[in-house]
Amino acid sequence: MSKYTTGEIAKLCGVSVRTVQYYDTRRILAPSDLTEGGRRLYSEKDLGKMRIICFLRELDLPLDSIGELMREENSEDVISLILSEQERILRCEIAEKQSKLDKLSELQQTLKRADNFSVESIGDVAHIMQNKKEMKKLHAVLLITGIPLTLIQLATIILWIVKGIWWPFAIYAAVAVVYGVWASKYYFKRVAYICPQCHEVFKPSIKEAFWARHTPTTRKLTCPNCHYKGFCVETYKKEEE
Repeated sequence: MSKYTTGEIAKLCGVSVRTVQYYDTRRILAPSDLTEGGRRLYSEKDLGKMRIICFLRELDLPLDSIGELMREENSEDVISLILSEQERILRCEIAEKQSKLDKLSELQQTLKRADNFSVESIGDVAHIMQNKKEMKKLHAVLLITGIPLTLIQLATIILWIVKGIWWPFAIYAAVAVVYGVWASKYYFKRVAYICPQCHEVFKPSIKEAFWARHTPTTRKLTCPNCHYKGFCVETYKKEEE
């Protein structure tokens, strides 16, 4: 089994020799053995304990508390619990920082694509990013409800072509109109548009929004605030009941 001198264990744990000696005098970590000349010798187990002590110090635990903890009979269980809790906290912090990093990267990419930007346009981007998750849910609802209707459409068309039976397609067409009206109302009650001119967030009428030219993320509308007429950016904003 390996034995470490005071200098070696200090180097492995990133502390000074005086720190190792001080922990011995405080009865926090005593050496497992001594040489004939009285030099301290530490075992692999001592090295593991020293690393735990250094970690607990990083958590700002007082030396007295660490000493009491190391002398407890069930110190391993308590320390394991502390380490598990610290791991949970750190993972939460990492997830939170990763989320912030993703938002920052997305904002940077959006600004790179913009011809010019201002404080107001950055606010627009932030508004869109905050509601991106809700927009994805909204699109998912329409996709899930629309897929069965599309399958029915294909089935009725095939039936009409192959068997010459047209009336199932006529029923489908009537259902499709009803679905289209419902889907449009459902969608436009939950979205709003940001004017690139005055940065007003507004909700157009369903009729105007339905017939307007559009891209996947914009729609050509008239801003009720500054009367700008052009493509406005779509965002999530549910209509209050």
